[in-house]
Amino acid sequence: MVQTLEANKNRQVEEKKHTFPMKQILHLETNWYNSPEEVDGAPGTCASDIYRLGVLLFELFCTFNSSDEKIATMSCLRHRVLPPQLLLKWPKEASFCLWLLHPEPSSRPKMGELLESEFLRTPRHDLEEREAAIELREKIDEQELLLEFLLLIQQRKQEAVENLQEIVSFVSSDIEEAFKMQTTLKIKGGSSLEPAKRLNPRRTDITEDDDSESSGSRKRFRLGTGEESDGHQDESQKPERQIEYKGSILAKSSRLMKNFRKLETAYFMTRRRVVKTMDKSTSRRCQTSTECRSSGTATERSSLSNLSSKRGCKEDGQSGFINSYLEGLCKYFSFSKLEVKADLRQGDLLNSSNLVCSLGFDRDGEFFATAGVNKKIKVFEYNSILNADRDIHYPVAEMANRSKLSSICWNGYIKSQLASSNFEGVVQVWDVTRSQLFMEMREHEKRVWSVDFSVADPTMLASGSDDGSVKLWNINQGVSVGTIKTKANVCCVQFPVDSGRALAFGSADHKIYYYDLRNSKLPLCTLVGHNKTVSYVKFIDSTTLVSASTDNTIKLWDLSSCTSRVLDSPLQSYTGHMNVKNFVGLSVADGYIATGSETNEVVIYHKAFPMPALSFKFNSTDPLSGDEVDDSAQFISSVCWRGQSSTLVAANSMGNIKLLEMA
Repeated sequence: MVQTLEANKNRQVEEKKHTFPMKQILHLETNWYNSPEEVDGAPGTCASDIYRLGVLLFELFCTFNSSDEKIATMSCLRHRVLPPQLLLKWPKEASFCLWLLHPEPSSRPKMGELLESEFLRTPRHDLEEREAAIELREKIDEQELLLEFLLLIQQRKQEAVENLQEIVSFVSSDIEEAFKMQTTLKIKGGSSLEPAKRLNPRRTDITEDDDSESSGSRKRFRLGTGEESDGHQDESQKPERQIEYKGSILAKSSRLMKNFRKLETAYFMTRRRVVKTMDKSTSRRCQTSTECRSSGTATERSSLSNLSSKRGCKEDGQSGFINSYLEGLCKYFSFSKLEVKADLRQGDLLNSSNLVCSLGFDRDGEFFATAGVNKKIKVFEYNSILNADRDIHYPVAEMANRSKLSSICWNGYIKSQLASSNFEGVVQVWDVTRSQLFMEMREHEKRVWSVDFSVADPTMLASGSDDGSVKLWNINQGVSVGTIKTKANVCCVQFPVDSGRALAFGSADHKIYYYDLRNSKLPLCTLVGHNKTVSYVKFIDSTTLVSASTDNTIKLWDLSSCTSRVLDSPLQSYTGHMNVKNFVGLSVADGYIATGSETNEVVIYHKAFPMPALSFKFNSTDPLSGDEVDDSAQFISSVCWRGQSSTLVAANSMGNIKLLEMA
């Protein structure tokens, strides 16, 4: 029993030790906030609430360093004794607290008096003033925002006005120049020439549909001229010729209006480039001239001479641009469709491995060769295919290979010599006349994608491989005479048309490299702009290069504008074909660019304009019915122009080969 009592006593002591202090604090708070009359036992009134408000106000303005200090200070507050630091720092607030803490309830302020007191009214007025000031500031800010918006609109519209004025200015100057050229031609031609029908500038039937397969029938015009290709006609046929000429003009006018937006975009893009080039050349000439270098001592005569030289330069550049644009426009509209001149029918057409990887015409355009995954090089005579109406066309020469073939190229000097590359990394040179292998070179470690003979040096041959190397071969030696190593697969190689000392090649790293072969350590220029593998490169001339990529674009580059070792701004980007997966072929001739498409179409561009000029869709032939059917799984695999002519040969992934002509 005694032990139980002791245990209870010990438990009570432990509980007392661990009692939570909040109860004691709440008890103290209650006593501090009780008014004197409530402490004496009287019920609470409104005056008691005023007293409690005074205690709360005191706590808001008075700070304490410890709980003991707070307890002592709040005990003194009961006797209206305030800390000296509060009286010094907050005298108005301390006086107001004493008024609220008056021991006599009747002496404390009423609620109305409290609200009308100067102590509360002053902050309220200050608050209202601050709110009014804030509201005014917000309105000013809103007005400033509106003003900034309107000024920005004004600035942009002013820039648009200046831009339009500039556009109208050089369009007007081009119109004036075109009128001058037309007047000169009319004077030269005399009064017998019928004036060309001008387009009505108010016509509104402008659409953006491409009329690349216009069905308007008219005679074929020679490449780059206005002459008809049917020769001389007698006087009795002149009315028919005039009717046909007018029909041709109307057909061109129709195509012009249907492609107006795209032609307009191409015009302005090219025109601005010409203006920038002229400005740069004028500035460069000014900086190097002695008149401009003199510091303010130029005479009136020298200034006039300078001005006239600038004007002459601009007029020459303008005239050159008009002629260049006119030439591109005429060539764009010279042909309205691609016609099939012949279908090449082979005996093994139903063979599933008939993909043609490469096509090529010999130097005279008499023969063309095909090569692909069937491991055969077949050589056909162009005229016999064109003129013979046969069920099956047989090659004049056929050469078998051990591996699938990726590329072929004729020697531009030795007519019977042809080079090939295959999937095993072997480069071969063939004697087509004898259908025999002339030379075989085995230095590449992986598949060779491309070979190319130099036109300027027919003993020089280049090849590009998946092993990341470009090899230069001398066919008189049978071994490589140089190697360019890269970090990515090389997919295409090409010599310039007039030099054997330079080489361009495209790579799987999305770039084109242009090398001076006399110093092959670093590229002379790196062309950056494609987003995927560069599949083909072709030279239009010694400084103009066309590249194709599986990023669905073809780009035109001006190598002469490469002032540093990197060129990242192509002259033109051509879109309108589909190429995201396969190698579809690329060939250039006289400003025309032929490529294939994964829509089983041959697409023709002219270098002056970014949209297709012509297109032709291959259709498959049903082996049972003989009817043509559309097969979306097929694609064009190779194209090749027949020299600088309007004729080309094209093949698709099923081995279907057609001779096409622009008409």
